[in-house]
Amino acid sequence: MRTVALVPAYQAAASVARVVTELRESWWARDPNVIVVDDGSTDATSDQARAAGALVVRHSHNQGKGAALRSGLTKAWQLGADAAVVVDADGQHPAAEALRLALDPSPLSTLVLGVRQLEDAGAPCAHRFSNGLSNFFLSAFTGRRLLDTQCGLRRYPVRETLGLGVESPGYAFEAEILIRACRAGWSIRQVPVTVVYSDESRAGSHFRPVRDPARIVARVLKTVATASRR
Repeated sequence: MRTVALVPAYQAAASVARVVTELRESWWARDPNVIVVDDGSTDATSDQARAAGALVVRHSHNQGKGAALRSGLTKAWQLGADAAVVVDADGQHPAAEALRLALDPSPLSTLVLGVRQLEDAGAPCAHRFSNGLSNFFLSAFTGRRLLDTQCGLRRYPVRETLGLGVESPGYAFEAEILIRACRAGWSIRQVPVTVVYSDESRAGSHFRPVRDPARIVARVLKTVATASRR
């Protein structure tokens, strides 16, 4: 199974080069495919990522994390990749943890989710609350106990994920994938991961703990309603 790293990035010039370098040095020495999707940044995100050795896909304007993930998965498919490990550009996800997901022995068709210990990692209270809310709604609507629905560190089967027809362009993309994957009968594996909440990663995060969970819940309700009609 050929696996690539996928890094959605927006205004990440201060951190993306380090993220790319650590990914390439830790586990892509022989096949260093790290895809960075620059989602319309106005800083030097693309230049920094390219200089560090990443393959850069650039959006002309900011479209949202979901759109960046779709573009990155499409590029991964064009490269012949079977799976893509998504890593945040702010440095929150250590390269060693991304490697663990890449090497996870579960079958190719399995969606592998990172599960954080948010309190132990020092995550802000607002983030812990929004994640708990998202976990509650998604677990209720999917009928599965989902432990961390907002963790960006995941391993996606490339072709199968693109085939789900996920529509959301923003953070709700990740929630919509879970609903569609559960309804499609996918196997989902949840793996504990370590994350780093440094001052740099907090500054680089574009997640808004009130606005974005509300959009996630709205997307969940829309997806469930649409699927039920179908």
